[in-house]
Amino acid sequence: MTAGVAGRGGVEAGVGQGTRRADEEGERGSVTAELAVALPAVAVLRTAVLVLTAAATTQLRCADAARAGARSAALGEDQAVVVAQAVRVAGAGAAVDVAHDGEWVTVTVRSATTAGTLSVAPVRVSGTATAWVEP
Repeated sequence: MTAGVAGRGGVEAGVGQGTRRADEEGERGSVTAELAVALPAVAVLRTAVLVLTAAATTQLRCADAARAGARSAALGEDQAVVVAQAVRVAGAGAAVDVAHDGEWVTVTVRSATTAGTLSVAPVRVSGTATAWVEP
């Protein structure tokens, strides 16, 4: 009976080298398959985060623009000046509504945001502010 040559530590040389068990061969490529499944999910999650961040930023700008417009309207500025000031703060493409109700003025600013080519449809956000009209 001939056995392999004993190497260090009593392990026979040639045994177990370059051979695979049958269950290991069935797992070849599993990491690639798992990555192929997970990568689109990561891309969708990244897109969702970018769109929500853009929408939150636009909503904050609309709220700031509404406050600035309400402050101007409360101080007696013309409606054209109020709208121009709100659009300047909110950005181009914003729609501004000014409503007077007795001693109160309400300014609503609406805008749409997209995350460039990442979003299919624009997300519409708005901000509203009300101020007491100065005598």
